[in-house]
Amino acid sequence: MPFMSLVLDGAVAIVGFLHTAAVHVPTFQTLLAGMAPGLKDVHVVDETLLNDARRRGVNDDVRARLQLRLRELVARDCQVVLCSCSTLGGAAEDLGDLVGVPVVRIDRPMAERAVATNGRIGVVVAVESTLTPTRELLEQCVAAANSAAVLIESPCLDAWGLFEAGNVSGYVDRLVGHVRELAPRVDVVVLGQASMAPAVDLLDDLHVPVLCSPRLGVARAVELVSERAAAHG
Repeated sequence: MPFMSLVLDGAVAIVGFLHTAAVHVPTFQTLLAGMAPGLKDVHVVDETLLNDARRRGVNDDVRARLQLRLRELVARDCQVVLCSCSTLGGAAEDLGDLVGVPVVRIDRPMAERAVATNGRIGVVVAVESTLTPTRELLEQCVAAANSAAVLIESPCLDAWGLFEAGNVSGYVDRLVGHVRELAPRVDVVVLGQASMAPAVDLLDDLHVPVLCSPRLGVARAVELVSERAAAHG
């Protein structure tokens, strides 16, 4: 992407990232630097948003605090914001008009690609609160694309405790084993959380594609920045 397409109002454009775990920051820094080295990045981490959403759902309190975090990124001159949490992604996306910049739901590009297969989509999540928003997003994409895809939900809830304990390698290994068991029954696998991305490279020998959201989500954010820059001439 040409450097000039990354400039808005005479300054280098900035992509904001809202995370619910600090471990995601270097992952997204690396992805953005690889795709668009001329862009800057700003990150905000708030673990309490996911913790509270898991306990009480994405209620009015969580939405209000989510909006504050998004506005914090906008105040730091971010032209586009990406929410890396699948549980909160739909709510964050809906707040884009209120906060004044596009908010990318990290899993939407992944969902759109999955339903384009018109086949059996295996849906893997490790946090129960992620399952409903992931299912609803995929169902929306199926309807919008008039796709024949069907969803096969396959939660791997026992893996999350490993991640929370800091045992990321154990978490990834558990997911890899789970996906290998699921793969014969589906045509594509969707890994519903950004934290699952390291499993993808360990599953490249499977006969079915395994999709995860970070790379596709960042690509969408970069695309939106480029469109905004072009619109500003």
